[in-house]
Amino acid sequence: MADLFIGDDIADDVEIAAVATVIGSPTAIVHETERLVYGGTHRRHDHRHLLLPALHALQSAKGWISPGGLNHVCELLQVPPAEAYGVATFYDMFRLDESDHPSEVAHVTHVCVDAACQIAANEELIAELEANGEQVHRSPCLGQCERAPALFRQGIGRPDSVPADAVEVAEAARRIPQQGDPSLRLLRNVGVVDPTSLDAYRANGGYRALAEAIEMGPAAVCAEVADSGLSGRGGAAFPTGVKWRAVAAEQGRPKHVVANCDESEPGTFKDRIVMEQDPFAVVESLTLAGFATGAENGWIYIRGEYPLATARLENAVGQAREAGLLGADAAGSGHRFDIEIRRGAGAYICGEETALFASLEGFRGEPRSKPPFPTTHGLFREPTAVNNPETLINTLDIVLHGAQDYRSRGTERSPGTKLLCVSGRVSEPGLYEVPFGTTLGQVLDLAGPLTGSGALAAVLMGGAAGSFVGPDALDMPLTLEDTRERGTTLGSGVVMAFTDEIDMTDVLVRIAEFFRNESCGQCVPCRVGTVRQHETMVQIQAKGSLSPQRRSLVGDIAEVMVDASICGLGHTAASAVNSAMDLGLLSATNGDSPR
Repeated sequence: MADLFIGDDIADDVEIAAVATVIGSPTAIVHETERLVYGGTHRRHDHRHLLLPALHALQSAKGWISPGGLNHVCELLQVPPAEAYGVATFYDMFRLDESDHPSEVAHVTHVCVDAACQIAANEELIAELEANGEQVHRSPCLGQCERAPALFRQGIGRPDSVPADAVEVAEAARRIPQQGDPSLRLLRNVGVVDPTSLDAYRANGGYRALAEAIEMGPAAVCAEVADSGLSGRGGAAFPTGVKWRAVAAEQGRPKHVVANCDESEPGTFKDRIVMEQDPFAVVESLTLAGFATGAENGWIYIRGEYPLATARLENAVGQAREAGLLGADAAGSGHRFDIEIRRGAGAYICGEETALFASLEGFRGEPRSKPPFPTTHGLFREPTAVNNPETLINTLDIVLHGAQDYRSRGTERSPGTKLLCVSGRVSEPGLYEVPFGTTLGQVLDLAGPLTGSGALAAVLMGGAAGSFVGPDALDMPLTLEDTRERGTTLGSGVVMAFTDEIDMTDVLVRIAEFFRNESCGQCVPCRVGTVRQHETMVQIQAKGSLSPQRRSLVGDIAEVMVDASICGLGHTAASAVNSAMDLGLLSATNGDSPR
């Protein structure tokens, strides 16, 4: 047994009621004379994963997490208060100081300050909102780059819900630029099928793929996915069939499939649109993954700044469960499978799969060293397959039409189609689906013509963790192999255009600041390197030029982070900055010392 010593602060009735909606009534024994709660490691294992939902409940109820509210949650879940405090302070959306949220404020407005919004007059929007009395929080990318400058309102004093303006904006943007194009595979339902209706989804072919998968059997489904050449669409491009087969081969332990919907890479919004406008496809494909791998437990981990997508997925899961498509005999398969939804709370690092596991389990979202790999030691240290929504919905097309049909699009080494998030200085920013091999210039033409000065200076590929390419890259085929050969990446599908009137130094300072803020701080190379990189970029901005000494310093910092960081954040934190310097997007001088 483990003893927990809880502080003297007491939760009020509002906080107790809010927490009860996600945890239930207290079951721990509280000593009458000491706030000493008795519990055990078994209880902690069973219930600690409810810590994040409980913190959301407290934040939503009062606009901040009070010491009493935190104590109450620690009693219920048997979590040491110091650990719970460490988790709560890890996330951008939680506040532990009442002064951060005055009682008369009904919500906090988060306004994006990353690249797409930075060059779309976000400071003017912030000034306007503050002049109207709104409390504004400067936020990292909100995943709404196609409608920059973007904002998100976080409600206070009521249960989390979808603001009316969020629904209106989403419905206004429901039409994608290619809507009605018969060649669409991944986006064919968007703007065509009612995203709130299971009947509408099934009438348009929904759940045919799952039925076909059940007929084929798990081994055949894994083989078809492997033969298709499908690779992960989150940036790492790991073969999906290899991952699924590895999890399917594990026996004797509970298994999990996780939809990584924590889409936080600046410039990326593809998964948000899929979740908002085709949520049943996400639920069906995650169920298909569970059947193929033998996993009974499905999880959707979605970023907290996506209220409409969360509501749509909750509705889809509920309707699927009611229709018997989830549960003890999911879709008549004889296989038990159900899905739980968990909201993140503003932490870019939780898009890394092992950090996501830690967050789901109720710990700080810090990455784990590999090996062991998630296929054997993933969520709760059990076999786990993790895919993002774009990867998952590809499997529906593969199962329905076969691997060879899938390979008829794209290239030999990059088969299929790719969702691209096009933003920046283009006339029609939005989500585009194109076959692998389409050139960068063709994609910009789809979204063109260019705005601003109309003269292209650079394109950011893959997001803040990607790299810049110049106008000479317009002939580059967008495939995994071609982008790699050109020294860049497709990453999560970001294509952000910058014209020559934009001050790129400002953009790079913000990218460096983003990584400084988002590093989890677990490993020294990333914790110190991202701070030092940002300091150097601020110095360059103040000088108005780039000296050879500072260029060398930035390169040295990047080398250390790439070589010694635990996870991909440290490995890629300097990619965009270094590529911009290589392209000459910052003016050079023979000037001063780097110190």
